[in-house]
Amino acid sequence: MERTRVIIADDESVIRADLREMLTTLGYLVVGEAGDGQSAVNSARELKPDIVIMDIKMPQMDGIEAAKILTQEKIAPVLLLTAYSQRDLVDRAKEAGVVGYLVKPFREQEIGPAI
Repeated sequence: MERTRVIIADDESVIRADLREMLTTLGYLVVGEAGDGQSAVNSARELKPDIVIMDIKMPQMDGIEAAKILTQEKIAPVLLLTAYSQRDLVDRAKEAGVVGYLVKPFREQEIGPAI
């Protein structure tokens, strides 16, 4: 069985490294990483992952805008990770078509079911 291909997007490299380690341990294949929303969109267009996991608050383009593009272009489903659980962000995320939403800090056992 092929492993699920994932792109991680977060402006904090420590978070990306932790997430990459968790995903690899869970058997996922991390095919790309990005530090901002625009880079995440570009990487996803090129690499065609099975899912993109990204933070909401990032420079250049936030995760919700990036998710909207990825959803509209039918490139990949998006799972958002964020330290913010404000209602307006959750509503914007739903409108953008994200498949899931995890609030930081999260545990390794929460990621698999969310994907």
